[in-house]
Order: sequence, then structure tokens, then C-alpha cells
Amino acid sequence: MEKIITALQGRKKSVTRLTRNSKLFKTILNAITEKKGENIVSLDLRKIDEAVSDFFILCEAGSHIQIKAITDNIEEKIRMECNERPYHIENGHYWTLLDYVNIVVHIFQHEQRKFYNLESLWADAERMEHK
Repeated sequence: MEKIITALQGRKKSVTRLTRNSKLFKTILNAITEKKGENIVSLDLRKIDEAVSDFFILCEAGSHIQIKAITDNIEEKIRMECNERPYHIENGHYWTLLDYVNIVVHIFQHEQRKFYNLESLWADAERMEHK
């Protein structure tokens, strides 16, 4: 967790602000859904001064293999459809983070998501569930 926080704090927040209707946001959601990511939630951090990005997108996977499949699919779809690459990736067996500066994607196995409970850490953020 410390390594992830350090990576996020070490970069500058983009001046350009995104919305949930942005191509990047929608492409990430589609890529997660294609690989059967579950419990997809976005947190709108734009009104929180100390936030490191505009949005967090969180989802769950049943195994480290599914985490990798979701991660790879997000990277591929974003590269092909948005012509972007992640600023930083923190690969893990139970939790992977993809940092697209304005959007940070967290892909967890269920127990790790429950343990770290990022939704409660960012309780001031507007929360939206995505089916």
C-alpha cells in the first residue's frame, strides 16, 4: 500500500478534468466488463482538493489470473481506442493499480478490497455503481 501511495503522490495531477462521459472513462468500464470484472464502482474525486486524480474506478476479480486479464484488456483498449498508455502500473497478485493520471483503476481480489476499503477512505467522494 505504501508503494502505491508513493507512486501516486509522486506525479502531478492533470489540469484537464474528465467526466464519467469521457472516452477514457467509458473505455475502462467496457474493458473491465468484457473480462467479467465485478462490483464496479467509480469515485468522483474532483471536489476533493487532496485527491490525486479525478476518478478512482474499483472492481473485483476472482483470481490473480482474472486480475491480469482485466489489466491487459484495459491497457489494450485504452491504447487502441484512446491512444494512451498508463503513467504507472503497480502489478500485484491480489491488487493491481493502473494510473492514467486523471483516472486510477484498482483491480482487487475480494478480500483485499474489503481489507483496504478505499471507498471508506474516500467517503467524501461521490460514489456510483456500474453494472
